[in-house]
Amino acid sequence: MVDDGHGSLDDDGTSSRPPFLDMPDSHPTGGRRGTHGPQGVGVLGAMAIGIGGMVGGGIFAVLGTAVELAGGATPLSFALAGSIALLTAHSYARLSATHPSAGGTVSFLDRAFGADLWTGTINLLLWFSYLVTIALYASAFGAYGARLWTPHPSPLLHHALISAAIVLPVAINLLNAEFVSRTEIYIVVAKLLVLLVVAIAGTQSIDPARLGVGTWPDLPRVLTGGMIIFVAYEGFELIANAGEDARDPKRSLPPAFYASVLFVIALYVALSAVTVGSLPLEEIDAASEYALAAAARPALGPAGFTMVGVAALLSTFSAVNATIYGNGRLAYVLAKEGELPELFERRVWNRPVGAVLATGFLALLLANLLDVTQIAIIASAGFLMIFTAVNLSAWKLARSIRMHPALALLSAFASGSALILLVVHTSRDNPIALVLIAFSWCGCLIGEAVYQRVSGREFTVGDDPPTMPDSR
Repeated sequence: MVDDGHGSLDDDGTSSRPPFLDMPDSHPTGGRRGTHGPQGVGVLGAMAIGIGGMVGGGIFAVLGTAVELAGGATPLSFALAGSIALLTAHSYARLSATHPSAGGTVSFLDRAFGADLWTGTINLLLWFSYLVTIALYASAFGAYGARLWTPHPSPLLHHALISAAIVLPVAINLLNAEFVSRTEIYIVVAKLLVLLVVAIAGTQSIDPARLGVGTWPDLPRVLTGGMIIFVAYEGFELIANAGEDARDPKRSLPPAFYASVLFVIALYVALSAVTVGSLPLEEIDAASEYALAAAARPALGPAGFTMVGVAALLSTFSAVNATIYGNGRLAYVLAKEGELPELFERRVWNRPVGAVLATGFLALLLANLLDVTQIAIIASAGFLMIFTAVNLSAWKLARSIRMHPALALLSAFASGSALILLVVHTSRDNPIALVLIAFSWCGCLIGEAVYQRVSGREFTVGDDPPTMPDSR
């Protein structure tokens, strides 16, 4: 072992840090994180990880979809989705406080159930679900960018911008990954400021009648609206990946989970109330793909529309950039564990080129072939399944993590029921999305089983994932 000044290196020159989520959204400051001790991640740092992960591109992408389903009850839909996120955050908080690890979700599942076909499938689903979020963010980038470019954008322009939002970040990650870290903190701060301005200034334009119970659809649509946009909350799980670097995991991580989720619930409820309360539902439906920018116009005028549009471009582009950065490294780790083909392990200039290219290519297909609602449904279903598994992990480890088993089961029941509700709604209203969910999930299961048998490779998962080379 030698020291490079930034942490230890193994004899082959690779970093001994566990690794795959050392990415901007999981670490907004972009610097190399410390270990336990005075320079480690504290409560505020961990909160920044959670808030930066949640308030990525999701709210820009899914707000219009939520309004289409829930109408005047959209704030309630966001609150319901947030309550499930909060229950699951409690499971993550207890698991992270007791078993801090850079592996996060992957390590919790392995610790509870062992490294087998079940956990391997869920790990692949985690990678795939993040891949789908890349497509979601790119779709939002295309929608906002095209609308800023011209009032009547062509489909060609829309898809060109979608493709650019994936191809350029792939190139950045291959050529200059450090750029991801250096810029992310500024974009996180900028988008939060813009969203807070919209939420505060927009209150003066709210017509309470537009939020009244008379504007609410039936309860199943309100509930389903919350489940479809659940992907906007998934980022809190990234706090778990700071476990190894937390100053005091037992004291710093639980408050960070709770505070970050509660803050984002309040922000999303406020933004959705401003959107629904400021505009007729017909106008929101017409501007569904850029609803948040349209909602800023009544209070802030054309400048507000442009301000939110630019913030959306920065936010969604940086979210694509950061997720490619992290998901490429997650694919590398899963390949090292024997869960993905060796192609994903290939490195050039000490970067996981195979994993990054594969991630970008698949995201490019999804973003250009599916509409934003289908993408949001697939992503939300994936994370609800993953969070159900994590809640079951908390139930199985309840005694060691000092969590009441009944609460862990309640959390698993809530996320599992939300998943079932989403599937039932999707089977009626968007059967293509349901087919894609079934295909992708079966693909993870069958692919994992067949690849293990054909390749002869064995699971090598331990408490922490294998190390990812430092690409800086």
